[in-house]
Amino acid sequence: MAGKFSRRDRIKKGIRKRLSGSAERPRLSVYRSNKGIYAQIIDDVAGKTIVSASSLSKDFSAEGTKGEQSVAVGKLIAEKAKAAGIEQVVFDRNGYLYHGRVKQLAEGAREGGLNF
Repeated sequence: MAGKFSRRDRIKKGIRKRLSGSAERPRLSVYRSNKGIYAQIIDDVAGKTIVSASSLSKDFSAEGTKGEQSVAVGKLIAEKAKAAGIEQVVFDRNGYLYHGRVKQLAEGAREGGLNF
């Protein structure tokens, strides 16, 4: 790691420079750790998280690989978003490559009915 920011932080800054969530079209942000995957739908204008879902939360119960859990978290966040009246979102990959678990979460959210 050279310098103050990691590679992902630099990519993330570039993404966030041109991408912002509004009340009409909030931002779907993904965070991926070694143990779990997390998703939040954020209204950047109000600075509030509208809904969130995680593979480690109490209301989530999916066994299987981390990839399968990512798809299930995507479906769960889509379900919660629908309940909150959200159809359209902006996808924020948060500096990660659109590949693997991040892509599986996005596809799960699309299957659940979110448009982005």
